[in-house]
Amino acid sequence: MTIPDERLRHLSDRFAELEARMASGQLEGDAFVQASRDYAELEPVANTAAQVQAMRAEAAELEDMLSDPEMKAMAEEDLALLRVKLPEAERSLAIAMLPRDSADARPAMLEIRAGTGGDEAALFAGDLYRMYEKYAAEQGWKVEPVSMSASEVGGFKEIVANVRGTGVFAKLKFESGVHRVQRVPVTESGGRIHTSAATVAVLPEPDEVDVHIDPTELKIDTYRASGAGGQHVNTTDSAIRITHLPTNTVVTCQDGRSQHKNKEKAMQVLRARLYEAQREEAQGAEAEARKAMVGSGDRSERIRTYNFPQGRVTDHRIGLTLHKLPEILAGTGIGELLDALIAEDEAKRLATLAE
Repeated sequence: MTIPDERLRHLSDRFAELEARMASGQLEGDAFVQASRDYAELEPVANTAAQVQAMRAEAAELEDMLSDPEMKAMAEEDLALLRVKLPEAERSLAIAMLPRDSADARPAMLEIRAGTGGDEAALFAGDLYRMYEKYAAEQGWKVEPVSMSASEVGGFKEIVANVRGTGVFAKLKFESGVHRVQRVPVTESGGRIHTSAATVAVLPEPDEVDVHIDPTELKIDTYRASGAGGQHVNTTDSAIRITHLPTNTVVTCQDGRSQHKNKEKAMQVLRARLYEAQREEAQGAEAEARKAMVGSGDRSERIRTYNFPQGRVTDHRIGLTLHKLPEILAGTGIGELLDALIAEDEAKRLATLAE
């Protein structure tokens, strides 16, 4: 995709103007914070644009040199090399100039729930959580469980965690959907392969100013925590259930001993869900498609299959199969899938811009 020279000049002018404002020393408070964000976002795009402009200028000079018999051979050689590099640089620039999801730089709320398959689904939900936890550690991110409901046989009926770090939502947002596993459960004596499912939802975490919650619109219930969780469970009414009455959104948290801490964590999750609802409403049809990816947890609504007998993982949205199941579940191999999903998204958006 070739970007017109006029658009590149406009981009360079915008960046130069922003650079001058930043250097003026006249920006303060919120204006300085906003300008700093704009500068950080625009700088890599402007640098790539400058490279493309320089390569185009060099190509023009080399084409002029072709008419000089003494310089022709050298110019042809250099021009051939440049004609390979320039389209790559232009594609990188086109990707850098694609409209960004405003939530890409945010931390994320990761929600994993056991779907179809009973105990085996809960065990698989635990496998998925550990996969993301290990991948996060590899990226230098911090994962903090917010709420969990442990299964009696291990794994989780449900777990919600906060993931903080650089570019968390941008990397993980395509993980939302139903993940299916095919394997022989440890409890299966006949060696039969079972199919189970777990749902994953990745929500950008908002700042408090992004979502206004009126305390009078909340119904807050306390109750006694239940399930696996240590000696403190069933001794105090520390578990919290918050219902946001206008949207009927219900959030529970029973992870900690402290009622106050559980309420704080439940509000975190509530803000994330309400923020995502706002984003879906704003993004219209595109949001409906993203929402549909999460599905109901039924094994037939899948975005990815983890097949243990064949040692493969298949992402059905992009038709990619990797025979690296152990590495993917260990967190070291999931990056290849995430990068492929991001590349596919960029390719589709570039194709839309070119139409």
